[in-house]
Amino acid sequence: MAQLSVKIKENPLILGIESSCDETAAAVIRGRELLSDEIVSSASVQARFGGVVPEIASRAHTDAVDEVVARALKSAGVEKEELDAVAVTYGAGLLGALLVGLSFAKGLAYGLRIPLIGVSHIRGHLAACYLEDRELTPPYVSLLASGGHTAVIHVKTETEFKLVGATRDDAVGEAFDKVARVLSLPYPGGPHVEKLAREGENSVPLPKMLKGLGGYDFSYSGLKTAVINYVHGKEQKGETWSRADVACSFQRAALDILAEKTVEAALEKGVNTVAAGGGVVANGYLREKLAAECERAGLKLVLPSRRHCTDNAAMIAAEGLIRYRAGDFSPLSLNAQASIPLR
Repeated sequence: MAQLSVKIKENPLILGIESSCDETAAAVIRGRELLSDEIVSSASVQARFGGVVPEIASRAHTDAVDEVVARALKSAGVEKEELDAVAVTYGAGLLGALLVGLSFAKGLAYGLRIPLIGVSHIRGHLAACYLEDRELTPPYVSLLASGGHTAVIHVKTETEFKLVGATRDDAVGEAFDKVARVLSLPYPGGPHVEKLAREGENSVPLPKMLKGLGGYDFSYSGLKTAVINYVHGKEQKGETWSRADVACSFQRAALDILAEKTVEAALEKGVNTVAAGGGVVANGYLREKLAAECERAGLKLVLPSRRHCTDNAAMIAAEGLIRYRAGDFSPLSLNAQASIPLR
């Protein structure tokens, strides 16, 4: 396709498409205004296998992508010919799943002769807050907490950020899923651990991550192992133990440090706003802890709605808007990537 001549609009109409894992999603935004947000999930099918099966996810995306895009356009009250750009996740995620959404987006952009915008799933999670607070502007500090990433990030501008600290091993969402399996909870583990934790007490002694080392890095491997050792030790000795207490104690050990270090980083960087993104930010305890820590420090807190913490297309469209305004368009040769560096 010949080079497009694009007149950049302040509030363009952008379609976002997300298919990195087990949700097929499409959303339409006009500037930072969300017009529609549609999701079709195969999570209930994947749950039968205890996790996501890539082949099943890819086939589900193939069946759903045309329908979910049509629904998003209809709900937004727009025709595809009115679109100014198509934003789509090109990574990170399951390659087969990503290729379904990316291929559909390429065909749509080509046919309409509008820009294709490849979006990093990671940056999409960070951009979700712009839909919650349309007046949000950098600089601020953001917490990224998902199944694949855990990091504290200094957002300098809409397109530039610097990593302040990150996990040295497991991501927090990964730790939740592993602990859920130890507690015989179904997939996806995070929401089930949170629900069970409400019934328990913080009574199980668990290690504090990187105690005494300072800085803003995290480590979840040792915490996860401590939970496993505690449960196996009780079972081998024939002693009674409370699944709810383990869930509650693990949740607090895993999440307290996230909120505390994020606020510490914001104070150090001299910003007045804290934001967050990623599936784990849907956790009610983490949201309450972040709110309490920010109130104590006199900082503003911006959190996406729970729906926009987990995988969705609205966040992809939001990051697409940032790329659109910067004129950062992708070639039709763009390929899917299973892994993308946090940059």
